[in-house]
Amino acid sequence: MPSPSHAAPSPGRQSALTPVLLSLAMLVAIISSLGAPLIPTIAEVDGVSVAGAQWSLTVTMLVGAVATPAMGRLGDGPHRRRVILVGLAVVLIGSVLAALPLGFAWLIVGRALQGAGIGLTPLAMATVRDALPAEKARPAIATLSLTSAVGVGLGYPVTGLFATYLGLHSGFWFAAVAAAAVLVACALVLPPSPARPSHRLDTPGALLLGLGLGGLLFALSQAERWGWTSPRLLAVGLLAIALLVWWVLHELRTAHPLVDVRLVKERTILATDLTAVLSGVGLYVMMSVVTRYVQTPPSAGYGFGATVVVTGLTLVPFSLASLVSGRVVRVLVRRVPLASLLPLGCVVSLLGTIVFVFARNSLWEMFVLMGVIGLGVGFTISVMPALIVSAVPAHETGSATSFNQVVKYIGYSTGSALSAVVVTSAAGSSSVPPNRDYGVAGVLDCGVWILTALVAWLLVRSHRSGGRTVPAARGGQAREAAVVAAEPVQAAETDTAEPAPPARELLPEAARRTARQDAPGRPGADR
Repeated sequence: MPSPSHAAPSPGRQSALTPVLLSLAMLVAIISSLGAPLIPTIAEVDGVSVAGAQWSLTVTMLVGAVATPAMGRLGDGPHRRRVILVGLAVVLIGSVLAALPLGFAWLIVGRALQGAGIGLTPLAMATVRDALPAEKARPAIATLSLTSAVGVGLGYPVTGLFATYLGLHSGFWFAAVAAAAVLVACALVLPPSPARPSHRLDTPGALLLGLGLGGLLFALSQAERWGWTSPRLLAVGLLAIALLVWWVLHELRTAHPLVDVRLVKERTILATDLTAVLSGVGLYVMMSVVTRYVQTPPSAGYGFGATVVVTGLTLVPFSLASLVSGRVVRVLVRRVPLASLLPLGCVVSLLGTIVFVFARNSLWEMFVLMGVIGLGVGFTISVMPALIVSAVPAHETGSATSFNQVVKYIGYSTGSALSAVVVTSAAGSSSVPPNRDYGVAGVLDCGVWILTALVAWLLVRSHRSGGRTVPAARGGQAREAAVVAAEPVQAAETDTAEPAPPARELLPEAARRTARQDAPGRPGADR
């Protein structure tokens, strides 16, 4: 049932709420996918280096890393409706700026503003959970998560079609029109915000995180140009690290921090967060490298000269395999220790990266390796929320999942920036890197996945006891949360605005009985 502190929408608005919020989730997914296939085209049209053009993707993920917890905090309580509408307005303005032929600088500004949309999907899920009865909220949340994943898979080829036949900026005009339509629809059907107390936004924390992370990524992107040992690079890098350290200290002292970094001291939380950031790096390095590789003309001695449309299609198997992996996890979690699936997903992604290193002579191999990587990433993403739910008290779930969301986007933005550094040489913006540079990028990415798998295995293995992945008192909770996560709702992970609802509410009665059997000493278990 809707929260008593939340005014239920009228029947007409209630029936329209889910379709409108699904449109919002699809918009966010498409916006986040506008960057990767268009990077070579942006470099050519705007006359910038590929490393520079890579910022059209990096900056969106960077802003998303800061915007997600900030918007979650602002939307936690009486301001949620306003935050969603303002967020959509910011996305609309960003889409228009990116669409206008104002030059590369304004394109980056527009893409940065579009990054604010990444924080909207968790608020949409929180709205559904509060405004709809439980029997309607459960499938709606599941569909919202599914739409987000499918939207990414559709976004790549759709934007590729626009760019191929209507020009580079047409995809951003499409995003602007869609954002305007969703903004009007949300203004008409969004229910009033819940009457809950709100806390002041940790503005200093948001600024420190944004400046520190942005400075670090900027230094990374300029490494080839300035030199890895240049005083300028070292100065920017050290300043960025100092800002991030300051941010951590600030969060520890603040009563209502942007994200609660204290929770990282718990071993399982540390494992999931390190896995999130490292797997994010591994994913976006390979995603950026593959999209550039397939567009390289065969005259370079490699590549397929693929259009932007075909390039987008090579990434569709990633989204489809990610969805399939959620179903696989749902089966495996009842037979395999939960924590074992975390390093297992990294190993599967490693196999896909190995395919790129040794077998990238045919276009179909690109489809296969992206599908394999998607299967592995889907494993890790499905397991993370379950491990978090099992490791923290219920009232800290929101903070823990919020921090996991932040570090995931930090990994995405770092991987995006790193891919340009690995593949781009100092020969100039029009040069085509030799094929061996892509092999080096693949080998380095293999190293990232090996490190990620080792970190995940070493940090969670001490929590196994008699085949369990967590202490017995929390075993049932972890299993039921994993079933929910593999739906692929991932409700705990995506709801950063408030503590996630108990996973028990999202389970059928049979799963509840299984959970009670897993925790025989739990008070009220046999109620």
